[in-house]
Amino acid sequence: MLADELDYVVGVDTHLEEHVFAVVAAPSGAVVAQRSLRASARGYSAALQFAEEAAGGARVWAIEGVGHYGAGLARYLAGRGETVLEISRTPRAERRLRGKDDSLDAARTARAALASETLALPRSGQRREALRLLLVARRSAVDVRREALGQLRGVIVTAPDQLREQLRGLPVGRLLERCSRLRRSSSASADELATRLVLRSLARRIEAATCEAAELERELLGHVRALAPRLLDEPGVGPIVAAQLIVAWSHRDRLRSEAAFARLAGVAPVPASSGQTVRHRLSRGGDRQLNRALHTVVLHRRQHDPATQAYIERRVAAGKSRRDATRLLKRYLARHLYRLLQQEPLMT
Repeated sequence: MLADELDYVVGVDTHLEEHVFAVVAAPSGAVVAQRSLRASARGYSAALQFAEEAAGGARVWAIEGVGHYGAGLARYLAGRGETVLEISRTPRAERRLRGKDDSLDAARTARAALASETLALPRSGQRREALRLLLVARRSAVDVRREALGQLRGVIVTAPDQLREQLRGLPVGRLLERCSRLRRSSSASADELATRLVLRSLARRIEAATCEAAELERELLGHVRALAPRLLDEPGVGPIVAAQLIVAWSHRDRLRSEAAFARLAGVAPVPASSGQTVRHRLSRGGDRQLNRALHTVVLHRRQHDPATQAYIERRVAAGKSRRDATRLLKRYLARHLYRLLQQEPLMT
């Protein structure tokens, strides 16, 4: 247990403008000091001085929001030799029962570190952060494209008859080409003019978002090849999935085992037995983007990989449902990919 190895845990509840710090004694869990400081370089320096005064023994920092508001503080502390742990947000049910304010949240974060069995170091590395940012931007571009495409199809449904007949049934590529070239017509009615303008605007937005997503994917591919090229040799693992795996895994020793990686991915088996029925189900927690990446790989392999298809059939013949077979596949995949990542050279 962490409490047996430390004297203090400094819990941090992070915010945009300021962070709240609570020093908790490891043996007793009692709060011995608290302070609010600015989220700036000067504030980080003051936080380290505060910890040296109030937590002079062996200590770690437990930070909520390392990937967001706490990123700057985590980088500052890691650069000065401090041990930083990444803590998940306090469950909503606990906040309802025991109240909520920033000081309470900071103390809860420290105590969560003392009680947790799945502590993780913060994600780090310049390339890993580059991948994370590129994934965020690409996801936004894909969302814009999908939403605009749905809007474009909706506009076509209510378009004037002649225009609708010209556009109905066209494949996406030709549809976008036709719509992006629509022009005003002096003989058109007011509603048709508006329809032409909207269709042209939406089509050009979709084309721009498509080009942006493709450019970001090429950039992602370059980083993945530099960091973990062996991932791309795995069936169903493309640059997007590989980038998400690297972002979640981050670096060697961040996660203590393949079981911790599976739990992070939400594919660790959770007991769901009742009476004489003994079974497991998939977790609904963890990193949902990582879970989605694993699900994408399983879907691809179920459709195209003979070995995966044969495995599912064997499990079904043994009495498992296809859902249970998929759950087992995800757990195996998490173990296999974790081991691949662990074998890669040190990432920066």
